[in-house]
Amino acid sequence: MEVSTAAKYPFLKESAKYLRDAGISLDQLVSSVAYERARYQGRGRVMEALDDGSIDDHPVSSKIDATIELLSYPIARMIVSAVADPAFVRRYAIAEAKKANERLKGESTEFVMKVTDELGLDVSTDDGGFSVDFADFLRFSATMRSKSWKLVNQRIRDGRVLINKFRLVRIIEQMLTERISSELPLEVNDEILQRFSREIDEIRQTLEQRRKEHRAQGMGRLSIVRFPPCMKKLLSMIRAGENVPHTGRFALVSFLHKLGMDSDEILETFSTAPDFDERKSKYQVDHITGEISGTEYTPPECSTMKSYGICFDPDALCNRIKHPLNYYRVKGKAFRSGK
Repeated sequence: MEVSTAAKYPFLKESAKYLRDAGISLDQLVSSVAYERARYQGRGRVMEALDDGSIDDHPVSSKIDATIELLSYPIARMIVSAVADPAFVRRYAIAEAKKANERLKGESTEFVMKVTDELGLDVSTDDGGFSVDFADFLRFSATMRSKSWKLVNQRIRDGRVLINKFRLVRIIEQMLTERISSELPLEVNDEILQRFSREIDEIRQTLEQRRKEHRAQGMGRLSIVRFPPCMKKLLSMIRAGENVPHTGRFALVSFLHKLGMDSDEILETFSTAPDFDERKSKYQVDHITGEISGTEYTPPECSTMKSYGICFDPDALCNRIKHPLNYYRVKGKAFRSGK
């Protein structure tokens, strides 16, 4: 593999092998003056993920540039590991996976297939496109929110789902997000902590400030204390950047809307999620609240929430009611009566 390709896809085994063959030790990468530029770009990589939720393209006009870009990846992973914040790990993983998505769209079928093989995705070329195993499609498309991703809208042949290159690359993005998230944080030594102490402190302070601002905003006139356990769980999952199925996002948005939050307030509630995409989120929220669909949706009743697998930790009150909205109202009456 050429170093320019390794720099574009640093998560591949061949990219890691390139670094091993170069004979660069961890101590050299962290401390040597020769790799200061790599450390600088590694810091930049992390800060781009923190600030923008994405990673920029950096000019790679020579073998040296490509090598520096490749080395910035393990540096970035060190810094993210040193911060050791689960939500930030997820945000960083999403940013890396999105960048890979952008690049893979322009690669040949052979190269994309090579990536899927390394990731363990069962893919075949089929009918001018690709086919993936039924179970893999279900697992890795669970967070895709568009109706076009629903299984009922797919072409299926012999237990395999037929997809185009765009969709295959999107599945790879999801797989990479999960893979990078599961790999981090790595163990870091004192030398790493000392070398990147300024960046670590800055990131932690930024994350804490954002959380303070969000806690201060709260939920407006709504009381989270009165939320049923399912809605509390869905809200915490979204804010932490965990995988939430479309049914869960639909349930939470429609729940908040029916309690009086407008689309902008709901969008703000979702904005701290590591995978927040304002354009896509606004479209989905506006559709559920009826601003573009003409239909104001009501959250599913409790029996439906259970069938969807999004009924979490039911308490004693859950056993007496049949709908999340009723839970909120009953809890409010209990508070007002002092019970």
